Formats: sequence, structure tokens, C-alpha cells
Amino acid sequence: MDTHDGEADELPPPPPVPANVVPIKAAGIESEVPVNKPAKPKRFPMARPGLGKKGQPIQLLANHYKVSVKSTDEYFFHYNVILKYEDDRLVDGKGVGRKVIDKLQQTYRSELSSKDFAYDGEKSLFTIGALPQVTNEFTVVLEDVATGKTAANGSPGGNDSPGGSDRKRVRRPYQTKTFKVELCFAAKIPMNAIAQAIKGQESENSQEALRVLDIILRQHSAKQGCLLVRQSFFHNNPNNFVDLGGGVMGCRGFHSSFRGAQSGLSLNIDVSTTMIVKPGPVIDFLLANQKVDHPDRIDWQKAKRALKNLRIRTTPVNSEFKIIGLSDRNCNEQMFSLRQRNGNNGDVDEVEVTVYDYFVKNKGIELRYSGNLPCINVGKPKRPTYFPIELCSLIPLQRYTKALSTLQRSSLVEKSRQKPQERMSVLNDALRRSNYDSDPMLRASGISIAQNFTQVEGRVLQPPKLKAGNGEDIFPRNGRWNFNNKKLIQTCSVDKWAVVNFSARCDVRNLIRDLIRNAAAKGIQMAEPFDVFEESPSLRRAPVSRRVDDMFEQIKSKLPGAPKFLLCLLPERKNCEVYGPWKRKCLAEFGIVTQCLAPQRVNDQYLLNLLLKINAKLGGINSLLQIEASPSIPLVSKTPTIILGMDVSHGQPGQSDRPSIAAVVSSRQWPLISKYRASVHTQSPKLEMMSSLFKPRGTEDDGLIRESLIDFYTSSGKRKPDHVIVFRDGVSESQFTQVINIELDQIIEACKFLDEMWSPKFTVIVAQKNHHTKFFQSGSPDNVPPGTVVDKQVCHPRNYDFYMCAHAGMIGTTRPTHYHVLHDEIGFSPDDLQELVHSLSYVYQRSTTAISVVAPICYAHLAAAQVGTFLKFEDMSDASSSQGGHTSVGSVPVPELPRLHEKVRSSMFFC
Repeated sequence: MDTHDGEADELPPPPPVPANVVPIKAAGIESEVPVNKPAKPKRFPMARPGLGKKGQPIQLLANHYKVSVKSTDEYFFHYNVILKYEDDRLVDGKGVGRKVIDKLQQTYRSELSSKDFAYDGEKSLFTIGALPQVTNEFTVVLEDVATGKTAANGSPGGNDSPGGSDRKRVRRPYQTKTFKVELCFAAKIPMNAIAQAIKGQESENSQEALRVLDIILRQHSAKQGCLLVRQSFFHNNPNNFVDLGGGVMGCRGFHSSFRGAQSGLSLNIDVSTTMIVKPGPVIDFLLANQKVDHPDRIDWQKAKRALKNLRIRTTPVNSEFKIIGLSDRNCNEQMFSLRQRNGNNGDVDEVEVTVYDYFVKNKGIELRYSGNLPCINVGKPKRPTYFPIELCSLIPLQRYTKALSTLQRSSLVEKSRQKPQERMSVLNDALRRSNYDSDPMLRASGISIAQNFTQVEGRVLQPPKLKAGNGEDIFPRNGRWNFNNKKLIQTCSVDKWAVVNFSARCDVRNLIRDLIRNAAAKGIQMAEPFDVFEESPSLRRAPVSRRVDDMFEQIKSKLPGAPKFLLCLLPERKNCEVYGPWKRKCLAEFGIVTQCLAPQRVNDQYLLNLLLKINAKLGGINSLLQIEASPSIPLVSKTPTIILGMDVSHGQPGQSDRPSIAAVVSSRQWPLISKYRASVHTQSPKLEMMSSLFKPRGTEDDGLIRESLIDFYTSSGKRKPDHVIVFRDGVSESQFTQVINIELDQIIEACKFLDEMWSPKFTVIVAQKNHHTKFFQSGSPDNVPPGTVVDKQVCHPRNYDFYMCAHAGMIGTTRPTHYHVLHDEIGFSPDDLQELVHSLSYVYQRSTTAISVVAPICYAHLAAAQVGTFLKFEDMSDASSSQGGHTSVGSVPVPELPRLHEKVRSSMFFC
């Protein structure tokens, strides 16, 4: 599934260091630069050192269409667009820009010597060759702009209908609006920079030139009335809509962007999905959104939040407006002043009438049901304009940006799935329909696009062998394996444990019996539990914290001492409100390992999966790689090596003030690469760069890295790591230099802070899932086999990147992980590095399948998500709930997470 919410936009640089913190100077690193000014980057992403050779060759197709470019000496000219009203106020609303520029082109065709524009809809406009005049100032008159405004999210504008800002008081004549447009020369970009991009000679110019081409694509789609979301476009075609319930629809569209690749320039086209509000009568949307069957049951406070800023079309006048809010009173009570001509002397009188009477009596419009419902306000905050709700319809293609419910999300995944063959034909069809060859700007840029997918050579790596208990081997096939008749390689013993049941309907005795039986079969010694604590029925409706506290009172009063392990039964599977507070109590306050389950359909396979997690949490290991057990991993087994997985998770849409959560997961007990621990911090909302890797406070360092290094040292026989391999998730290409300059510097400083003389070697790799490259097997309906790696044709012409599908794609079309090796001082060969990445997809202790991205990154996701549930986000204002007080970043205080208890700090609690 492809949603757009995950795509990382460019983010601001990290916040300045607080005034009272003196940065520690790292030895051997020039840090003469003032700390608040971002230094000029001293490291750049490395060049590809060669290609991998291992593996069985496989012929693939990629959803990249080859682009041929004619060489030319022409230039793109970049102009800044300044839009003003007649009175020199700047135009602030988005969306009106495209209309003004279109009109400008029609009006001044000859003065502009019929030039074509590539306009991004906001402040940038590009032409091929310069505009004739040096100063370009124009006056543009648009008919009726009051109703043709476009929503901020870029949905298409309406038709030309009279403005309605003051309709209640007096009918205005047909409206026109005058704009002043200035086009100021900003830069010129040689069009041969496109050819440079293809050769891998990346320069500012080549990135800018590709950006111009992407803007041309966006404009091409905008002219067809599409909704634009970054590089994706969505047509208003009901065939592409799927109903997700709650008044929300998934809308299928396409992503398209130009990319420089080894095989030249290619146009990458992929299927993409966004969420839209269900168009049609407003009342229908509200009933669906609140899941009620009658307007009387609508919660109007909720409705007001859901409707704000959406655009409606009203009948019978057919005008378009943006919803500002709802009236305070119902339609048949809400009064306003109506100006009427007094028949006798031509004076204008003001009379107070209700909105209902005005529409029914003055306009002769029948209102069937909205008399006793609030009206929709489309006016200004101080001058409302009301419409009865039944005259209002939501216009199509308006984005829905709030978080989806679990049900909506799973419905979206299910309904937007496409098998590889289906996706290929949909994409080929999209290219033909989009008809880019007809675009005058693309033609003038000398660009033509091939009609077929690019052929790519891939290689399929052998799956690694695994070791189980009693020295037995496991040979994974097709990305999966099982423990039938085998024992786990290192097992924990489960004693001093108990079961707690938060009102889950379940035969607990049978569950315990089956769990102990399955544990024995896998070599885990599991004693009988001390007790089963049932929640008292009177507490089911109590506040969550009270339910958790009460359960702990029971445990304390009945158990002889602190338990080592608690099995916790929850009543519902997803989003159980007890989960976060329970985990926090166990892990942060008491240091007790806990495993939650929601027993719906419990069979032996389910219990085995549960035992894999319990064993890993309590310090066991389920299976090891043979090369890890023997130890023979190139460069890793010979030299103490720590592997870090780093990820920042942000709040869901609609929770913009929720702090982001940064997690660093680190390997322990070298030479193993299957055991990990995690450290987690909060940081400013939406900040993608990690701000707490190194946090010196006097002689202490509170950063995430120090903890990892010390744990590695104590768990690996008092050895410091001489190699540090960093896997970083979730950053976009525009942030690569920040990762290897800002973040890597912080990791180096944390090392120097521990020991000035110690200089480990670093390898930094970024993993991306949010990209749009897919691979298909030519002549086969199946997904690419697990272990497929691609480092040719569609990869970067200069930089060191490769795609890997380590997992078996069971449903839909496999999404490969795109790995970018930004920095490698350790000096892996391409084959060794690809093998290491492949192997790290087989050490994930929670499953008996290869996973799609290396385990340390998966663990970082899990740790951030689990510890994130500790914070109660509904009462962010309530600072007292965060024990650690606040750390202030900029002006917004970010609540700190409670520290994990030392008993569980180094465990795989996130497993």
C-alpha cells in the first residue's frame, strides 16, 4: 500500500544548542564554527565502489520509463512570482495563483511572445529562454474570484458563479477582481544540467533542472483538474474511489517523477493512494462520519471540527464556498439583518429575519429537514453568511488529513492491494492516458518518454543458514522457516510469574496448560504460574490508571515477592487503552518483563509466536545465523562491531503538537548480531534529525549513544567497538548530508566523550521504504523472489545505493527497501555489504520469516511505538505526568519519557 502521509518533506535544520550548554570539542574534528550556524558539510555521500556479483541472475522489469533528452544550449529561466491585490496587499490564499497565471498567459500572449510557463502554483515560474521584457509587471482581471478560490490542499477550483460574501445583505453585481503580478528574474539553469544529472555529475543545477521537469508534470496534471499531493495526482473518477467508512474514501492516483539513473533519465510512475472526504450532501457525510442514523444524533461540536475549511457547493445558485464554521443557533432561530427596499420611498430598511424564513419565504425554497439543525457559515468571522445544511454539498477531491481508524486503515490496505500483473497494466495505462508527449513544455525541453518498463538485471542471494537448539540446522526456503520438531537455540526459564486478566473472555486455565506444553516442546522450562489475577467486574468502566493500579495492588498483596514475568490478557486486540499504562507501570516503575495478548483464536501456532517473543524478552535467542554462531561474518566477526538502528517516529496526522520519538537500538554480546537493546527519547514534534544522540551536561552525557556504547562494552567482554555500523530509517535524499554531518558528528562526539583516544570506523546506511520503485518478473505473475538485489540500471548514476527485497511478498506487489550507503570507513566490498544487509533481515526474533528491512531498524520502530504509548497524549498540557520534567527545545516544552527500570533496560522489551 502506498499512502502519502509517510513521505518525508524537507525539514528545518536542527534547533540551536541551548545557551547554557557548552558544546564539547571533539578531538580531531574542526569545530571552530559557531554552534548555531550549520557548518558547510564536510562529508558527502560516497561514490559507488563497484557492483555486487553474488547470486543467481534474474531478469526484471522496473516501473521506470526511459526518457530521451535532446542536447541543447537553452536555459530554463526561473522567475519569482509576486501576486498582489489592487491595494498592494499580498495574496495569501493558495490556489488562486494558477488561475491568475493562466489568465495572464491568455491576456498577454503577444507581449510574452507566446511563451509557455511551468508554474508550481505558488512562488516559482519557469520558462525556456528569457521573457522579452526585463521588468515583468502585469495587471490581470479575473471574473468572480470569490467563489473560484481553491482549498489550501490544492483541490480544483469551482466554476464561475457570482460571489457570495455578502449575499444575505444585498445582491452584488457580477464580481471581478484585479491582481498585480510581478515576475522577477531569479536564476537561469542550463538545460544541459539534465544530461549532467544522468552522468551522475550532480550539481545544484542538475537537481534544479529535474525539479523544473517535475513541476511541468504537476502542471500538466493540474490542468486536467487533478488533486495534487506532492508528486502525485488524483483524477476525479469514481472508479478510483473506495469507501473506507466514516465519510472517508481512498482515492487511487499516480506518482510520477523524473530520476537520474545509471541507464539515463527515467520517469518513475507508481500507483499511489490518498484519502478524500466523501463528496455529496453535507448531512450524509456527517451521518457517515459519526456513524449515526439520524441528524438528531449528530454531535455538532465534532461536526464543526470535521467540516472546518472543507469546500461546498450550494444550491440552487451553484456557488462554491469554504466552510468557516456552524451557526450558534438552529436554522429556524438564527437571525440576521436583511436589507430590503421600502416600496414607497425607495429607502433601504433593515429587518431581522431567521435564515429559515429567508430561504423559504423570500427565496421560495422548500427546506425539508434542516429547520432545526445548525446552518453552515461560509462568511468572515465578523460577518457570517449562513446556508441551511440541506442546500450544501461537499465538492469532490478534498483531502482528508486526519488519522484513520484501525478499521479504515485495514480496509484501505485490503482494497488498494494489487497483484504485480495488475499493477503493471494499470501503470502502462496511466502513462498512455497522461499523454505527456502532448505537453508543450516537455516537447520544448526536448524530452520524449518511452512506452515500456525498463529492463533491469537483478541477482537472487542465497538465504543464510540458521542454527536451532541441539546443534540442528534450519534451511529457510522462500524467505521462511519453522521450528517443527526443533528447539530454540538459547532458552530462558520462566519462573516466578503470574497471569493478569483485564476482563478478557477466555478460558485462562486451558491457555496456561497449552502454553506450558508448547514451551516444553521448544526447550523452555515454564513453571506453573503463582496465580491468575482477575479484574474485578466493577472496575471495567473505571479510568485506566485506576484499573492498572488496582491490578498491581492485588499482585503486591498476594505474591511472595516481585514477579519476573507477567502474562497480561487484554480484552480487545488493537488500541486497548490499558496497554500503554500497563507497559509503563511494568517497564518503567517495577522493571518486570511483560507479554500482552488478546486471546481471540488461540492455537499452537499462535502460542509458538507468543513464546518466540517471551523467550527473546527474557534474554533467550530463538535462532542464530550460522555465520554468526561460527563466527564468520566478513569484517564483523573479527573486529568488535556494534550495529545501530535509528528511527524517529512522528505523531499521526492531526496530532501536530505530539512530540516525536527517537529510538536507537544497538547490538550487544558481540560477536552476536541477533541481540539488541533500545534507548528512546522524545524530541520536538516533526523534527526528523535526531537531537539527543549526544547531550553533554557538565561531565555527564545524557545522549542515546552513550548508553548503547557502555552496554556493548559490558556485554561484549569489556571490548569497545572498533566498527560502528549505523542503519538510519526514514530520511529523504535532501537530508542525507545532514545525517553524515550532523548526526554522525554527534555519534563521534559521544565516543570521544567516553574516551578521547578512541577512533572507531563508521559505516552509515539509510534505508528507505517510502519510494516508488517496484520490480516485476518478466513473464511471471509472481512477486520477485526473496533475496533479490538490484544495484544497476535504475540505481543512482554515481552514489552508492541498491534495492533489496529480502522478504517473500505474499500479498499485493512487493515494495523493495532502498538502501543508500552514505559513508563507509570500514571498507566492505559491495557483495559483503549486501550479504550483511540480507542476513540482518533473518535475525528478527519475532517471526520465522525474513523481513523487508534490517532487524535493527524494525526494532527501533517497535521500541519508539511501545515507549510512545507511555505518554498520555490527550493531556499534553498536564506536565506533571512526565516524571522527568521537561526539556525545552525552542519555546515548546517537550515532555520527557520515564526511564526504563534498570532490570529491563538492556532487555529486548520491544520484541
